Amino acid sequence: MDVEFPVGTKFGIEKNSKKTKGGKLLSAMAAEDNSSADSGITRDMLETSDRELARLFVDMFQPVGGNNIAVVFSDDSLKDLAMESWKGDPTASCRIMSITKGGGGKKTKSAIKGMGGGKKKQKLGFAAKMNEEFSDESSGPFKLPENCEVALFVAPTAKDLIKIQNICKDVGMGTLVVLLNARLDLMKKSQEVDEYFQKEFEKVYYLSIAPQIASPGCLLYRAYPNDWILARKPKVGVPKTVCTFPNRPSEDDCKIAYESIKIGDMEKGVEEVLGNVATWLK
Repeated sequence: MDVEFPVGTKFGIEKNSKKTKGGKLLSAMAAEDNSSADSGITRDMLETSDRELARLFVDMFQPVGGNNIAVVFSDDSLKDLAMESWKGDPTASCRIMSITKGGGGKKTKSAIKGMGGGKKKQKLGFAAKMNEEFSDESSGPFKLPENCEVALFVAPTAKDLIKIQNICKDVGMGTLVVLLNARLDLMKKSQEVDEYFQKEFEKVYYLSIAPQIASPGCLLYRAYPNDWILARKPKVGVPKTVCTFPNRPSEDDCKIAYESIKIGDMEKGVEEVLGNVATWLK
């Protein structure tokens, strides 16, 4: 299962999060159409958005039991932030992990199950320390906890995808694997990995900008099991459907659909007026 929300989406979960530079987030379309720096989106905003999305899914799957839910972040620092943010929340019961070597990180006392202490780490000799430092396999390959029914992989990297592919082959159909904001389309990956995730993972929710060269000002939306929707966001009002597709449309599909748009005279007049006003205010 693959779920992708617009870059920097605010879900309003972490109400007490620290304020960051950059001001308000721009619209989803504007934010994704520009670089993070240009749109005012900071790294902290991105990490918070991904973490809040994961938190929503943890709450959604609580009926299966916290010990049966694994939330896997790309590195220990992101894992530690989640542990701190969700600490003491009984509805956030889950196992918080990182896919990096050993899944280590600081230990935090919390109400979250599956994140208790462990045995003290033995002192290592020089050779063992060097091996641990430079070998990804020194602690063995990453594995999900036993009896894990739901595994949420949060914003995985291209390197993480290779590990996730192997994990999927190991756990089979007994574990639901969910990618949250993986942004597979933007990620550089091998053809084998790309084909695997395109074939095996269903985009159950997707909201992002459409190819802007082919369909400027449009967004692409899909909520399983419905069709894909190409919609145009006018300067006034809600997005309007341009075309629907049974499968994800290509750039050419978006271009053909966009060229078929017929904008009403009233809408066109309003947009021209607003465009002029925006020019005056510059």
